[in-house]
Amino acid sequence: MSLKNFMFLLTIIFTQTSFHQEELFISKVLTQPGGFTTGIEGPACDKDGNIYAVNFQKKGTIGKVTPDGDCSLFVELPEGSTGNGIRFNSKGKMLIADYTGHNILKVDINTKEISVFANEPKMNQPNDIAISSTDILFASDPNWKDSTGNLWRIDKDGKVTLLESNMGTTNGVEVSPYDKILYVNESIQRNVWAYDLSVEGNISNKRLLIKFDDFGLDGMRCDAEGNLFITRYDKGTVIKISPEGKILKEITLTGRKPSNITFGGEDGKTAYVTLADNGNIETFRVDVPGSEGKSQQVK
Repeated sequence: MSLKNFMFLLTIIFTQTSFHQEELFISKVLTQPGGFTTGIEGPACDKDGNIYAVNFQKKGTIGKVTPDGDCSLFVELPEGSTGNGIRFNSKGKMLIADYTGHNILKVDINTKEISVFANEPKMNQPNDIAISSTDILFASDPNWKDSTGNLWRIDKDGKVTLLESNMGTTNGVEVSPYDKILYVNESIQRNVWAYDLSVEGNISNKRLLIKFDDFGLDGMRCDAEGNLFITRYDKGTVIKISPEGKILKEITLTGRKPSNITFGGEDGKTAYVTLADNGNIETFRVDVPGSEGKSQQVK
């Protein structure tokens, strides 16, 4: 290859790389506004890259969204059930926080059969859920009226254990890569707490990761490096926090009320954010894949 051709090739590579970098953290609308209700939450991706979110067109449903943004009804939940947070376990089963039924529901993606995986009448409302690489679930449980909340663990057999009570308004919850840390935020108090997490799913060494002075906190997810992406409800942003609690980046969205976030795409570097005010999903690219998948395997 001549020097001239070599320099030309380098120019193309540099231009493409620069363009790709410029596209990172730039949010764009994926689905049409109003396709979901203001109760849109979830979201979670299956192994084929489809995104699922609750309350498609009406309350008590689960919607399915292709990576191209095409929406359809996936399932209707049993009467009296309303979904919120969604996660997939290691066997590909969909788990849904059913806040009106005080349940964790389980859905077979192939047959669409819905069953009750866990039930706890003492819950205010299972709101958001997180899952470890060993399929241990954690559920936030806010009492919005009194600005309080609890934190629960749901084992693989469906047994429910109260981990902490009398917290603030617990909402977003997430497990770090390698199941080392459990994060929980309090929406009204604007705190994000971190706990050491044992193999059995017990928590210890509670400490404040970060506190905000304004706007609400909602759903959150980790990337493979342990950075935490938190939706800032009413501010219209997603904020990226390091494992040490340092603010690394803030991504501006089109909508003002982001309710939750997940990662997907072929490389795990596509973020999907549900917007309560617009009833839709926005998306942006990130530089590090989400923690779900191989990066969550315990070392």
